[in-house]
Amino acid sequence: MSSAFRSIPSVDAVLGELGGNGSWPRALAVEAVRTAIAQAREAVREGGPSPDLATITAEAEAILAGLARPSLRRVVNASGVILQTNLGRAPLSERAMAAMAEAASDYTNLEFDLDEGSRGSRHEHVRDLLRRTTGAEDGLAVNNNAAALLMALQVFAQGLEVIVSRGEAVEIGGRFRIPDVLRQSGARLVEVGTTNRTYVDDYAEAITDETAAILRVHRSNFQVTGFTARPELGELARLAHEHGALLLDDLGSGCLVETAEYGVGHEPTVRESLAGGADLALFSGDKLLGGPQCGLIVGRGDLVATLRRHPLARALRVDKLTIAALNATLMAYVAGTEREEIPVWRMLALEREQLEPRARAWAEAAGAGGRVVESRTMIGGGAAPGAGRTSWCAALRPERGAEWLARALREAEPPIVARVEGGEALLDPRTVSEGDDGHVAATIGGLMGPGSSADSQP
Repeated sequence: MSSAFRSIPSVDAVLGELGGNGSWPRALAVEAVRTAIAQAREAVREGGPSPDLATITAEAEAILAGLARPSLRRVVNASGVILQTNLGRAPLSERAMAAMAEAASDYTNLEFDLDEGSRGSRHEHVRDLLRRTTGAEDGLAVNNNAAALLMALQVFAQGLEVIVSRGEAVEIGGRFRIPDVLRQSGARLVEVGTTNRTYVDDYAEAITDETAAILRVHRSNFQVTGFTARPELGELARLAHEHGALLLDDLGSGCLVETAEYGVGHEPTVRESLAGGADLALFSGDKLLGGPQCGLIVGRGDLVATLRRHPLARALRVDKLTIAALNATLMAYVAGTEREEIPVWRMLALEREQLEPRARAWAEAAGAGGRVVESRTMIGGGAAPGAGRTSWCAALRPERGAEWLARALREAEPPIVARVEGGEALLDPRTVSEGDDGHVAATIGGLMGPGSSADSQP
């Protein structure tokens, strides 16, 4: 046993073999070598032979590659969910990416007034475009929609009552719950109505001199159907304003266009919210807007000005890259080119006839284990619950099982994310850039085609 341990190469010996690749940071190389040697010692301890220098060096190289690989990586989203929250939601447009690159490459006038030659405000960069795209008097960007809601409640309702329908006291993911947000803001939650039916009279009976706002929350990630009732936004606006209270409308997904034009059901738009009487509308930038992660607050000019002056505006502010991407995204709406420019709308606009040949090519790469099936692409991301478009998918059934294939696809470079249904791995081309089609087909062929790993493994 002792001779087997003694034959294990030293750290310096293995580092010497790795030395031909000078691109590796030395600290990571040392860590990888020590890990490989520790694994070799453990193998010997369990009765195995002592690995030679070449074997340990190869293992160290594999470990080093993993250590040097960025944790945040690009993936190919073949899941069929456009706004896949776990995959970063909305991919950005070419215009937005170019704007971010330009802002990142040099200094900017982030907080500098070029006309006056004095200090400016980063908030000014988004005001005009938010006005143009939503029809609001003013607008403000913070780091996400949860922050936007927390800020509005804390500034305008701290220590006071906020009325919310029981059917809207929801959790929107990550244990982010409306009642918890109200408590954190210092506002007092007053729940009215029932889960499925709430009337304007329920709100009216709950209003007191302590009521600061009525909060309406768009049920953006679930549906309540059947025996239901919900007041129109205009009814709530009239009631709130009669009693000197605000109407806050948390739209969640923040749509700026008519979704029916893309073959899915109508999603409330920001303009509709403001026209219906909301004092402030709050929504995300990285959902149906198709931009970077941020929270947007638009509405009455005096209210937005108050928020802009509040200390939370600094704590929750967005950086120059977010501002650059947001402005570029909004400009596409101003120009009327969102259908061509913004990936979310471009994907939704695809007709299924355009998708069938791509799905078929992937299925054929899998050989006998592949077929083409009709499926449905979902919007996802807490936007337009249940909404989606019919699509064609490659349905793959390897002998080793769909879960094995899904894992193997994730191990590709870049990783490919599929979904598993009914014992098959499904890959939806609607959510995949055509530039990645070849990579998807080659990976499937390597895993399921003739002579593939699926054939060679038991």
